[in-house]
Amino acid sequence: MDILVIEDEREVASFIKKGLEEQGYTITSVYEGGEGKEIAIAKNFDLIILDVMLPNHSGFEVCKGIRQYKKDVPILMLTALGTVHDKVEGLESGADDYLTKPFHFEELIARIKALIRRQKAVASGKTYTVDDLVIDCYKKSVFRAGKEIFLTAKEFTLLELLMSNKGRVLSRASIDESVWGINFNRGTNLVDVYINYLRSKIDRGYSKKLIHTVIGMGYVLKD
Repeated sequence: MDILVIEDEREVASFIKKGLEEQGYTITSVYEGGEGKEIAIAKNFDLIILDVMLPNHSGFEVCKGIRQYKKDVPILMLTALGTVHDKVEGLESGADDYLTKPFHFEELIARIKALIRRQKAVASGKTYTVDDLVIDCYKKSVFRAGKEIFLTAKEFTLLELLMSNKGRVLSRASIDESVWGINFNRGTNLVDVYINYLRSKIDRGYSKKLIHTVIGMGYVLKD
């Protein structure tokens, strides 16, 4: 498995490279955002590890640039910025997951494996339909009433989870674990923020609402 690491702190990059190579991964290390974006676009990687604080180009900018050409490659962002706003910005730029520095290497491995599992599941080519809402997991496309809806990577993952559990109430905790990982900080309101993002794109302007709140329990998507 080929992994690209874009990290300007050479000690951190060396630590990641050494540890992942011991796990059997093939690692390419780049220390500058512009070069990292070019390599990410030019070559095919199974996963990209991207630092937020990069010289010349921020990780957010690099992530957006990669996503213009590579829609499917999992991107894990490393950040010392721990606020909900910063994490939302990272996810909105196209990242699939984030890991706050400093981190334990075991957690990095767990996040990588989780992202790869999700990628394999998406590649299975499943399609889900709820009322007039259709999601194609292979093409990563979403249509409602024949109109295409454009979602960020994390919004798509959340919608896929809701649609694959049609009619089932999902607790915030279960959404946390499925979408953001087992070590997600449940003290944040990130789930509610992203549910609102989805509602603005999926339900706004339609008489029939598909995403529902079950007070005290969580959320459900149903027709």
